[in-house]
Amino acid sequence: MVSPRFQLNMGPMSLGAIGDEMDIAMISMGVGAFGLLIAMYLYSQIQKIEIENETVADITEQIQKGAMAFLGAEYRYLSIFVVVVAGLLFYINDFEYATPVAFLAGAICSVAAGYSGMRAATSANGRTAMAASTGGQPEALEVSYNGGAVMGLSVGG
Repeated sequence: MVSPRFQLNMGPMSLGAIGDEMDIAMISMGVGAFGLLIAMYLYSQIQKIEIENETVADITEQIQKGAMAFLGAEYRYLSIFVVVVAGLLFYINDFEYATPVAFLAGAICSVAAGYSGMRAATSANGRTAMAASTGGQPEALEVSYNGGAVMGLSVGG
């Protein structure tokens, strides 16, 4: 049987057949890691913004505590579901561990993305208000966009 070969033909910059010189899995991991690095950078930029108004700081803290409490409760219920489904996958696949381990890894990555995204979004709320008061709409838009980008890049990474 002949395996299909996919050629990236870009003239003098041709990369050859995918799978021969380049490993798609490694490229995917590299792109994902790069996305996570960008997410960490954007989060650090958000955190640099000082919340000078005490009321805004208190509200931001309360929102963040509430959101984290919600996620904690949600993740407790989710963990029961994940363990049950992983057990079913283990049983259905004749006690082979690869599928349930992949499922568990995906669940853990999903939880991490949700946690980091919620943390960034709730952290960006008060900082967006501060940016709006000091730099107007353009600065506020940048802060809020970066807060959302952290979530998107975390999911994609």
